[in-house]
Amino acid sequence: MPQRFAGRSVLVTGASTPNGIGASAARRFAAEGARVALTARSADGLEAVAKEITEQGGQARAFPADLRDIDACEKLIADVVEAHGGLDVLVNNAGFNARGNVADLDARQLVNVLQVNLIGPVALTALALPHLRKTCGAVVQVASIAGQLPLDGEASYSASKVGLRFFSFALREELEGSGTRISVVSPGPVETGFIFQDMDEVPDIVFAQPMSSADDIAAAVIESAVDGRRERTIPAHTGVLARLGAQLPLLRKAIEPLMERRGRAVKDRYRATRGA
Repeated sequence: MPQRFAGRSVLVTGASTPNGIGASAARRFAAEGARVALTARSADGLEAVAKEITEQGGQARAFPADLRDIDACEKLIADVVEAHGGLDVLVNNAGFNARGNVADLDARQLVNVLQVNLIGPVALTALALPHLRKTCGAVVQVASIAGQLPLDGEASYSASKVGLRFFSFALREELEGSGTRISVVSPGPVETGFIFQDMDEVPDIVFAQPMSSADDIAAAVIESAVDGRRERTIPAHTGVLARLGAQLPLLRKAIEPLMERRGRAVKDRYRATRGA
């Protein structure tokens, strides 16, 4: 395993679920020599992931925080910098969704999606920048293909992810020539509890796309922290279709019924496999 992050300080948000993207990214950073700070609201989940990493010879420490609270974000950055002597990489991975039509959801649910997926990452990025600029560090934002194509039943989630993408692209332009890298990783559907824990509420069309593993996305996060590529979409061809659908809405509407039927069949197979 290369040691591209030996001695570097890395903060990963949304890292409390063992089979999630955040935990997978934390394992990969630690395996490459990083001192990893893990954050999420679940202290128990964070401690379990941190313990697993340290037992494998890596360096990891839990920093529980509610990233909807700006003061908590400020304290988190200060605590990580104090513990590690600085900050080299920030991975904004924490995510939340409230699925369903806007008319059927409480306004608080919709706002909560924006707070977790957009406001928190914006605040953490701004707070981390003074430290990242000292080390020519990197920010990797985990967005979504839902930020490239608006999706029925995912309005607030799509809004949060397109907002995160455009915030990142604008910040990238602001920091051009500074040595600080800003990247976006936009996954399609990923085989984690984020989808499977409320599978019935996930639009059928989502299942029409190939599923990635959490480790597939974690690998893209690591490479983005190294090379600073503007955006990686996983899988790439799904991103091409998403952007085409966004630009040609009539074509999208024409093929949606076919995609929904395909996705419904795949969802049924997952239900059967998982005993749902």
